[in-house]
Amino acid sequence: MDTLTSLRPADALLIITGILFVIQILYYLCRYARILRAARAGRRGRTTYTDQLTPLSVVIYAHEECDALRRNLPAVLGQDYPQFEVIVVNEGDSDGSSDYLSLMETRHANLRHTFVPDSSRYISHKKLALTLGFKAARHDWLVLTDADCRPTGDQWLRTMARNLVPGIQIVLGYSGYERGKGWLHKRAAFDNLFLAMRYLGAALARHPYMGVGRNLLYSKTFFNEQKGFAAHLDLLRGDDDLFINQSANGRNTRVEADPRAIVRLRPVSSARVWREEKIGRAFTAAHYRGMQRWVNGLETGSRLLFHAAWVTTAALAALSGLWLTAGGAVLAFLLRFALQAAVVNGTARSLDEKRRYYLTLPAFDLLQAWQSLRWKLASRLRNKSEFYRR
Repeated sequence: MDTLTSLRPADALLIITGILFVIQILYYLCRYARILRAARAGRRGRTTYTDQLTPLSVVIYAHEECDALRRNLPAVLGQDYPQFEVIVVNEGDSDGSSDYLSLMETRHANLRHTFVPDSSRYISHKKLALTLGFKAARHDWLVLTDADCRPTGDQWLRTMARNLVPGIQIVLGYSGYERGKGWLHKRAAFDNLFLAMRYLGAALARHPYMGVGRNLLYSKTFFNEQKGFAAHLDLLRGDDDLFINQSANGRNTRVEADPRAIVRLRPVSSARVWREEKIGRAFTAAHYRGMQRWVNGLETGSRLLFHAAWVTTAALAALSGLWLTAGGAVLAFLLRFALQAAVVNGTARSLDEKRRYYLTLPAFDLLQAWQSLRWKLASRLRNKSEFYRR
């Protein structure tokens, strides 16, 4: 104790920096690098897949998105898969999407569409839409996506379905943005990549806690056994992350991160829409079961504290002429940066993302953590009625 209290402030801060450095390194080595390891295992044939191509029902949610359907639906219908159907659940029809779907049904026998009744209340329209789509599905295995998403190729369904080995009930896929320009899109793209590193990495570590409904596969029987969305029907969101949180475990869940299984959506164009989506996810995250939200919070907090600690240590040590201490703080930053750049850019490469992060990585690293806290705080300060179906 006497030794600790006799330490110079800069040296004490260096010890704190070192502790935070170790926490961050463990996160990147044990959790965030999991996608890289899974990709390597797949290339080396160490992952077992099934050769059976079970019939699939693709359920697409559309909210007055005729232009998106015109752009993306042909890519879904053009999948190289022996037996599948596509069910579009349409909410609203002021843009003529119903007419377009009726026309497409005359050309594709495996396409059907239904709609969400305008009179429905006290239940999330998207959850109702998905439930209606599931009831209409002729096949037990369901693939979920949205109207604004497009598969990158015709092997999407094959690559997702190959994971349906005995015991697997859920397959988590990756959804990313198309290449875009502008600061807003770059922020959103990095945030999306980091989110994938978190939830796919957790699932690969046998601790799944959420999924994204743009690219998700599970069985209708399993959905009914879990009582569907009954536990959170009144919440506007949670059709993907809360359902996976309540029903996934390390034995029944798989991750498919092969580039052939990726779906992509248009670049972010509205800061308000993106902000509201992030605030909504932050609100539903407060309903997660288990320790994962606390684990994520620890990572975010330790990241911000690490940056504050190494900068403060380096500055204080330099002002005091303690160059070895200052060098130790800078070295901790550089070592973390090197590992982070390797994991982030390696993951981006594995997920077929074209953008790389080097000089911009420290800025995005800080900004993503700050945004995470900002969305969480905003979700708590908002009127709770904004997140419930009225």
